[in-house]
Parts: sequence; C-alpha cells; structure tokens
Amino acid sequence: MKKRLSPLSRFYMGIIFLFLYAPIVVMTVFSFNASVSTYQMDGVTLYWWKEMFTNYAAMSALKNTVVLAIATAAVSTVLGIMAAVGLFQSKNKLYKKSMNTVTNIPLMNPEIVTGISMMLLFVFAGTLVHKSDVLGFTTLLIAHVTFCLPYVILNVIPKLRQFDMNIYEAAVDLGCKPFSAFFKVVMPEIMSGIITGAVMSFTLSLDDFIISYFTNGPSFQTLPIYIFSLTKKRVKPDMFALSTLMFVVILILLVLMNVAQSRADRKGEKSL
Repeated sequence: MKKRLSPLSRFYMGIIFLFLYAPIVVMTVFSFNASVSTYQMDGVTLYWWKEMFTNYAAMSALKNTVVLAIATAAVSTVLGIMAAVGLFQSKNKLYKKSMNTVTNIPLMNPEIVTGISMMLLFVFAGTLVHKSDVLGFTTLLIAHVTFCLPYVILNVIPKLRQFDMNIYEAAVDLGCKPFSAFFKVVMPEIMSGIITGAVMSFTLSLDDFIISYFTNGPSFQTLPIYIFSLTKKRVKPDMFALSTLMFVVILILLVLMNVAQSRADRKGEKSL
C-alpha cells in the first residue's frame, strides 16, 4: 500500500517546485512580451524571437556553445568508455579504489577552483611554448572534458557490472576477436549508460559558465559568457527567447534520456 503525502509535505514540495520553475515560466512568458519591459506584459508578439535569430553575436556564441558541447560529449564518451572498461577489468583493488577517488575529484571540487587551476595550467603551458594567446577552443574543450568525463565513467561502470562477462568470453572462444566481440556483445548491453553519460556531458558543457569564464579566450566565446557580458547593461527579451530555446532543447534531451533509460530497465527485467 502506497503511503500518501501529508498536506504539509505537499505544500513543501509545491514551494520547492515554485522556486525551481517559476523563474523559467516568467522568462518564457516575457520572451513573447511586446515591449522591452521585464515586469509588465504589453501584449504578445514573436518580435523578440525573430530578433534573436538576427543577432549575429548571439548566434555566433550559440554556435560556439553547441560545437563545444558536441565535441565535449564525443571526446568524453570515448575516453569514458575506455576508462570504465579499464577500471572494470582491473584486478588490483588498490588501483581501482585510487582511480575511483581520482575520478570523483572533479565532481566534488568547486568549479571556481577547477577553473582557476586550469587557467593557470594553460597559461603556464603557453609560456613554455612561447605562446601568449593559448586560451581558446582547445583549452575550453580540455576543461570541459575534465569535468564531464567522470559522469560518463560513473554511468558506464554500473552497466558493465550488470553485464555477464561469460557471454563476452564465449564470443571470444567461438572465434570472435576481442575488439569485435566488445562492439557486438558488450556495447549493446551498456548502450543506455553510454547514452546517459553522453547526454549529461552535452548538457553540462552547454550551460557551464564558471570554468568556461576562466579558460576561454577572446577568439572563442560561449553563450553563457556572452549573456553574462550583457548583464552590465539592460538585457533585452531576445535573450529570454534564446534562454527559453536552450531550456527546451535540454528538456527534450533529458526526456529522451529518461525514455532510453526506462526502456533499458524494462529490457533488463524481461531478460531476468
């Protein structure tokens, strides 16, 4: 029998959801405002949505952000799969514990500490090669992969633990090469974890600001940094429209990720 929530618990949950989603609702509503006011609706229009797509600086920053997020997700996924398989197959318990601890450091470390430390590292590396403009897309990619990689590892390892490695060994014994057996036998079984890790890497890279602020250069500006630069003056509703668009895209990705996860769980329950 399911236990029903008390009125006080429902009220508390309602307050939590209100604080979480009320700003997003307000932002979405005012992106259709007919004036530049951020507190009074003067009609409904699509002008600011059209203005958003004609804003070259915003679209350029959006393109940079999406390219960076896709590259981060791709690199993090590939490295995360290799790292997860290596940790899973390792027989040295001390090594596994040490690597798991190292993997969790980017998750627990404050972002401002990670951002400043990586900026100092990149600047130091630039002085060694006598390059002053070292900060740019490459440094942003390295920084984003650094804090996204643990999420891929932590999503893939549980799937590897659920997989029966005897099936992989049987495929190898029957003549399949280890590399081919991994892609044909193991990969389909851990695909849900890979997709989850890739989507998380994409979304985390998409909205990161603190680490990007310290590791970006003048030649490559991401959307969060561009929006932050607008806070020094009045932000127009076209930025509300752009933020709403990003929220919708991330929401769709999260829904697809949850659907893929639920299908994988149902498939696992049927196979038992």
